Amino acid sequence: QVQVVESGGGLAQAGGSLRLSCAASGIIFSFSTMGWYRQAPGKQRELVAIIAGDGSTNYVDSVKGRFTISRDNAKNTVYLQMNSLKPEDTAVYYCNAISARHYWGQGIQVTVSS
Repeated sequence: QVQVVESGGGLAQAGGSLRLSCAASGIIFSFSTMGWYRQAPGKQRELVAIIAGDGSTNYVDSVKGRFTISRDNAKNTVYLQMNSLKPEDTAVYYCNAISARHYWGQGIQVTVSS
């Protein structure tokens, strides 16, 4: 049974930082592409950052230079370090694991106050 569990969200002030964690089980983590998505109220879910099994990464333009995705294969965990947060980063953030199919976490709220 595959489980994808996010943690670390919450409230931050503009300019502040948060780190999200996502632990995945039931998949061959080191071979899986992991991603962070977000969905703001009234908007479609969008890809924020993605990291492949070989460590290559990609980011949506709006977070480049501010967010960093990383992974620890020994812990089956992917991280999203979010710096210089802006109010427009406010959203529910979802972790996604690709292993034959997409697996989603339950989502975690990130709120950035101005």
